[in-house]
Amino acid sequence: MMNYAVQVILALLMLALTYFLGNLVPRTDFQTTLGIFVLLFGLMMLIFSLSEEKTPWFFIFIAGLLIRFSLFLAIPQWSDDYARFLWDGELIRMQENPYAETPRQFLENHPLESTEILNQLFPLLNSPDYYSVYPPLNQAVFWLAAQASVGLIANGIISLRLLLILGEIAVFMLLMRIFKAFQKPIKLLWLYWLNPLVILEITGNLHFEGLVLMLLLAAVFAFQKGQEPLSGGFWGFAVGMKLLPMIMIPTWFFFSKTRRNILFWAGAILALLISLGWFFVSAAGSNFMQSLSLYQGKFEFNASIYYLLREVGFWVKGYNTIATLTKILSLATLAAIVYFSWKKKPQNLAELVDLWVLVYLIYLILQPVVHPWYLIPAFGLSLLTDRNTFLIWTFAVIFSYQAYGNPGFKENPLFLFVEYALVFAVIVLDYFLPKLKLPKHS
Repeated sequence: MMNYAVQVILALLMLALTYFLGNLVPRTDFQTTLGIFVLLFGLMMLIFSLSEEKTPWFFIFIAGLLIRFSLFLAIPQWSDDYARFLWDGELIRMQENPYAETPRQFLENHPLESTEILNQLFPLLNSPDYYSVYPPLNQAVFWLAAQASVGLIANGIISLRLLLILGEIAVFMLLMRIFKAFQKPIKLLWLYWLNPLVILEITGNLHFEGLVLMLLLAAVFAFQKGQEPLSGGFWGFAVGMKLLPMIMIPTWFFFSKTRRNILFWAGAILALLISLGWFFVSAAGSNFMQSLSLYQGKFEFNASIYYLLREVGFWVKGYNTIATLTKILSLATLAAIVYFSWKKKPQNLAELVDLWVLVYLIYLILQPVVHPWYLIPAFGLSLLTDRNTFLIWTFAVIFSYQAYGNPGFKENPLFLFVEYALVFAVIVLDYFLPKLKLPKHS
């Protein structure tokens, strides 16, 4: 009982700190953000360490849910992506194609059709001259939020937040079921459900990686239950929500139980057609791919290997070689994913999920852009394994937030070094010195 009382007090402290950070601390104040985030992560780990296997799951659930609702009325602090989400959703509500024109083009070409909420959203957009880069299934969620917003940005934000919290509840329930099937301790739920990065980036900043994780976990759960078509379908819908899960294709091909499983592939193909069909029946696909390729070849943020190679490019060529370097790293990523999928050839679901975590790790380490919320699907999946890299990365990535307070998001190499020194140290423990790994499940 004493442990429960202490955990309740610590959870209430987390709630107060999360409310303060998400509602009152501007993103320009990195020192306060860093201090509170470190406290939150430490409190989460303390609650986890005090937990026993008999800790009621409902106690864990209520604690994390209350902390999420402390951000219910918050305007996203560290990301303005929500403005584009609501913009695209409003266009669909108006029966317009969000891929057909850039926001600036739409206002210029359709001045009489523009609504009040579009006029309010336009100054908030971070990419008014880019076509939308959000896949159709993601757009469906934006449309739901637009339907509920009734012309008010605040209502749109709350609607997105409610949908994402519902997705988080599904993640909680799926993790609980899969932990039991994988014989993992229920206390691991604390590490996701109270993780400050997860709470701030999904509930606070309204990013959709939580729904991607939900669909990937649903694919694992369905396959574990022998429902191969559903499993393939959930993975296909994950691709429709965010294209990134497409990197798992080689893992399915080299997984002994899906390589020739017609039911699985039928479910996956059907879901992909439903999710991405919009691209095939309109001109949307070319505009989408144009913005996606520009994004891949222009932006840089919180990278590791890419930044090192970029410096070599400056030294050799005298200019930023991003256009060439991103293509080389994309090929290297694909080659590495295919190689490790072939080498490991997972024989069961646990091995498959472990391979997924490695695939995500390869992808993120070689990317020129690694926003903090990109880590969330891989982190959630890693809780089903014995890997600690993504748990530590959900802490270390706070150092990338330093750039949010600077003009042009200018990054400080010292903070990047601290972040990736921690990450690569745990990669060594996880993958090269397994006998010295940190005990996570004790």
